[in-house]
Amino acid sequence: MHLISDTAALSAACDRLATHPFVTVDTEFLRETTYYPKLCLIQLASPDEAVLVDPLSPDLDLAPFFGLMVNDAVVKVFHAARQDLEIVWLLGRVLPTPLFDTQVAAMVCGYGDSVGYEQLANDLAKARIDKSSRFTDWSRRPLNEAQLVYAEADVTHLRDIYLALKADLDASGRESWVAEEMSVLTSPGTYEVKPENAWLRLKGRIRKPRELPNLMEIAAWREREAQTRDVPRQRVLKDDALMDIVQRGPRSVEALAELRSVPNGFERSRNGAEVLAAIERAAAIDPKTLPRLERERGRPTSAAVLDLLKVLLKAVADAERVAPKIIASTDDLEAIASDDLAEVPALQGWRRSVFGEKALALKDGSLSLRIQRGRVVVA
Repeated sequence: MHLISDTAALSAACDRLATHPFVTVDTEFLRETTYYPKLCLIQLASPDEAVLVDPLSPDLDLAPFFGLMVNDAVVKVFHAARQDLEIVWLLGRVLPTPLFDTQVAAMVCGYGDSVGYEQLANDLAKARIDKSSRFTDWSRRPLNEAQLVYAEADVTHLRDIYLALKADLDASGRESWVAEEMSVLTSPGTYEVKPENAWLRLKGRIRKPRELPNLMEIAAWREREAQTRDVPRQRVLKDDALMDIVQRGPRSVEALAELRSVPNGFERSRNGAEVLAAIERAAAIDPKTLPRLERERGRPTSAAVLDLLKVLLKAVADAERVAPKIIASTDDLEAIASDDLAEVPALQGWRRSVFGEKALALKDGSLSLRIQRGRVVVA
């Protein structure tokens, strides 16, 4: 077993792989000390062979790999594809199409929420995965035999998983359910991180509406700084310190220094000056132009409705033999509890026919839940 480390060998391998109807794909990467993931290994397999590619080799151009990823004649099969696809997009500005994500398919086929690769390998490929190499340093060379065996197994067992899930979907007629999810994964917007939207990750920690402009400006600054320096957000400024600044809104070096969560000396650093400038920009924002925050959760008028919707979701998921998460998220349920016209996935497409219409009927009293032989049934 060896790594492909030059462009000619990669091109030849991709030509062979492209003669098959599908290819399984996985990557190994590091991200602990960087903002952007560092690609360390690419694994590919067709029904005939498995290939390991060394993207760290100075003699390797990944163009043949990107060409395979956009070959419409070959289905690209991943498990839990989002992070792998992010790497492909960042490096090649392409997204694999057509795409099949076995984690999504497994949820549609009733294997539970966010089912892991090891479970599917055990259930569908009758294989045991040795996890001992999972958290090794994939950037170090040479890779040892155990790492290579582990990496290859990530795509060889995936072949059997894919074939089993595809057969299940063909039998159930639910291919379109998976295809709808794939359209999200193959959208470039899914992987474009815009600093101006960074505040959305922390919006749940806002205590008062007046804190919103501070959060928007400081979170955007931190995101740009992390991207520019290629370091994790927390290395620029930890979440707790950021939220402390957002809530206190210091307008001077002295006020910033008083915050115990802020590192010593931060107030007189370049970053400290930029944070104070962000607060000044926030103060100048017209409140009328700010986005509306979600309605407060846990209101007595909607809490009971939300509880009933959760029970309904579990009953529908059990009846359809799919994972609840693939039908509706908690945010979806909260939105539906408050608004019959909420623009959420659970009220669109196949989800609406399977669950959304029942949720609205439960709210207006035309549908009920009852217990029959120890199980909740929809009536």
